[in-house]
Amino acid sequence: MDEIDRRILAALVTDAGQSYAKLSEQVGLSPPAVHDRVKKLRASGAIKGVEARIDPAQVGKALLAFVHVDTIGWGKTPVMLALGDLPEVEEIHSVTGDTCMLLKVRVTDSPALEGLLARIYDIKGVQATRSYVALSTYLERPPQAGVTADLHVVQHPEELA
Repeated sequence: MDEIDRRILAALVTDAGQSYAKLSEQVGLSPPAVHDRVKKLRASGAIKGVEARIDPAQVGKALLAFVHVDTIGWGKTPVMLALGDLPEVEEIHSVTGDTCMLLKVRVTDSPALEGLLARIYDIKGVQATRSYVALSTYLERPPQAGVTADLHVVQHPEELA
């Protein structure tokens, strides 16, 4: 993947519905060249699909919460798969630390969150949950194509002197 591919991906993340002509203006290639690159990015799996970003409040899911779930077992368990059946659950992550899974959920309000937590507790293998309600969201975006340079460089205190 080169810098032009990354620029194409960045432009598509911003507006996946734009024409190849508009996209070509942003990256400095002809529309057919951009089309070929997008086709290759799809074939390679770099582009997994095209999705509409909806306004959660417009669909009655204004409350965003992150839920830590402690379960019996680890990894891709039946518990994790069952959580994926709940439409309020947007993301499921197996994580390190003091919990097994981290969920990103959206519901209408606090009573709905309480109801969702009750449903989660009904799933066999769930032992405990801890919820964190987002008061404000300052940045929420899909994965970005850009890469920050030197993130893997570890500087030791003696090197900084």
